[in-house]
Amino acid sequence: MPLRKHKQAARKRLNTEQGIKYRKRRPADVEPVFGQLKHNHGFRRFLLKGMSKAEVEIGLLSIAYNLRKWKA
Repeated sequence: MPLRKHKQAARKRLNTEQGIKYRKRRPADVEPVFGQLKHNHGFRRFLLKGMSKAEVEIGLLSIAYNLRKWKA
């Protein structure tokens, strides 16, 4: 039951004038980056185990992606 109350409160805040303004500013360009990495560059899974190693791996992927965009 508490989850339902939290969802209702969040929905109420999101439907206020300020909430609508925040939702309009919300970036929608994140998912295409993951699609590019998965489809065009063959990234399907992390090669290394552990959170810190996965963070390094995604950081390197991000750098490579940004360099490709910068070069183009």
